[in-house]
Amino acid sequence: MAFNRKNILSLNELTQGEIETILDTAESMKEVSSRDVKKVPALKGITVVNLFLEPSTRTRSSFEIAEKRLSADVLNFSSSQSSIVKGESLVDTAKNLEAMGATIIVIRHSMSGAPFVLAREINSSVINAGDGSHEHPSQALIDLFTIRQIKGGIKGLNVLIVGDILNSRVARSDIFGFLKLGANVRIVGPGSIVPKYFEDLGVQIFYSLEESLVDVDVVIMLRVQAERKSLEFFPSLREYSKFYGLNKDKLKIAKKDVTVMHPGPINRGVELSSEIANDPKSVILDQVSNGIAIRMAMLYLVSTGDKH
Repeated sequence: MAFNRKNILSLNELTQGEIETILDTAESMKEVSSRDVKKVPALKGITVVNLFLEPSTRTRSSFEIAEKRLSADVLNFSSSQSSIVKGESLVDTAKNLEAMGATIIVIRHSMSGAPFVLAREINSSVINAGDGSHEHPSQALIDLFTIRQIKGGIKGLNVLIVGDILNSRVARSDIFGFLKLGANVRIVGPGSIVPKYFEDLGVQIFYSLEESLVDVDVVIMLRVQAERKSLEFFPSLREYSKFYGLNKDKLKIAKKDVTVMHPGPINRGVELSSEIANDPKSVILDQVSNGIAIRMAMLYLVSTGDKH
């Protein structure tokens, strides 16, 4: 199916067909990364700006590698390097970048909704690289792509998301993506960070990790996010790890061919044991590798999409 979107802001607004188009395109992009010369001219002459106004290592590096493999001209901006520290608005900053020839702006922002504001006010394409506790579309697409490669498909799988659902943008995007592709989604964690209203999205809520692991095909462990004050929602990391940390014994409850995922960075000994992180069932490094192909696909598709 054709991809006619100028922006990629949210998995919630993408259709099943559009998600599958991104995943299919990523298959082709992954082949590029296996070549001796890992470069194609798909974005030659196009300027991409990485406007990262919140700290990031993996996502920013992954987007930059993806852009360079597509032969784009790349500019990197952080909050400390931009005029935002002088009081300039986000929209004015973006309009100035656009005036310099930016065709695509990849934005990460601590405020939920910032990419949507930008997309409304500028002509350049906007890709959401994570906004507050709202969504993280590229990470969810990576998770979908990785599981589709391992399991051969998404439909009918039992997917469990563990941890800080309340503050996690990855959780929201994963929920939207996996449900749209036909998976059954469960969430589990302390009641303080697993709001009851998530049932309205079509997920099943658990508060016991052991109960939630029964018959599960995929486990997605979420990071305890100290920067979003996750630690205020439970007594201690030790207690969290005891009840919601994943180890070998707990994982035995799931299906034998269960796949374990984590968006990174990992807090070893908190969300999961080192034994699990290093286990063949874990595909954490595959997620990182697949991130380049997914982001190449996103960049390519918005560059060819409808600009109106």
